Amino acid sequence: MAVKDRDRFSTATRLRLLGEQTAARVYRSQTKRQARRSRLTGRAALLALVVCTLIVALAYPMRQYVSQRAEIADLEREKQQASERVEQLRDLKARWQDDAYAEQQIRQRLHYVMPGETGYVVIDPDAAKQSRADLGAADRPWYANVWDGVDKADASDQ
Repeated sequence: MAVKDRDRFSTATRLRLLGEQTAARVYRSQTKRQARRSRLTGRAALLALVVCTLIVALAYPMRQYVSQRAEIADLEREKQQASERVEQLRDLKARWQDDAYAEQQIRQRLHYVMPGETGYVVIDPDAAKQSRADLGAADRPWYANVWDGVDKADASDQ
């Protein structure tokens, strides 16, 4: 025990203890500095810059790609509608090729009757009055309509 006490007060022991304490303080201060220091290193900043550049460089082509895909979808929809319309017109053409359908349409639209039949057309008096009111300009001579058009055009300038 006496040797340990003597070692405790020796200069070499004191210097060693002082060095260990100093090393511990320096180590603690370095860990505090590292904890406070930003984790953004030069490599991380360069990587972030490259990623941002790629995002900016790819933004416009991606937008173009998406808009073109939408346009393609619209055109495909229009194509489908056009093909449906073509089918409807083919069906209508096939119906008109049938003599019975053509005769039915002629009778209905043109009010034709077969020889020996009597044709009747029932007119609703209210509908006739309404159609005459709608045709007010048709009752007048054509030159009156032209002159009214000139007057309206002249009035719009003022």
